[in-house]
Amino acid sequence: MQRKSLDLWVGLFVLVGALALLFLALKAGNMSTFSFEKTYPVVTKFDNIGGLKPRAPVKSAGVVVGRVADIKFDDKSFQAQVTLELQSRYQFPKDSSAKILTSGLLGEQYIGLEPGGDTANLAAGDQIKMTQSAIVLENLISQFLFSKAAEGDSEK
Repeated sequence: MQRKSLDLWVGLFVLVGALALLFLALKAGNMSTFSFEKTYPVVTKFDNIGGLKPRAPVKSAGVVVGRVADIKFDDKSFQAQVTLELQSRYQFPKDSSAKILTSGLLGEQYIGLEPGGDTANLAAGDQIKMTQSAIVLENLISQFLFSKAAEGDSEK
């Protein structure tokens, strides 16, 4: 009887460990936030998306209102085309703007939506025209170094 009890506890411990590993894998892959809510696609174009990834959150006022569905390169405009899946319960004006922001110390990137003032709302397949690309740290450092180098040249 004691052997069966021990086998039961070991089996239960292994099951809990497997569930914990599954949870961590889903969290690491940003897949733990599946939703069966109705959504509508909206397209945006950015000059530089930095480290933005599919399934990244789309937030407005700090609230998650959707997810990044797809990222492609548009070879006609030479920009990144990002498709957003916004939840149907959230409606945004047609003149809303989108920008790529960074949250936290680890630098997870997400898209921030700022509502405009238009009376008509975005519909499925519409495009957000006003966008702001990601701030890339390497570009900021190079601009700083070039400005310091230019200051040094002008002093001579």
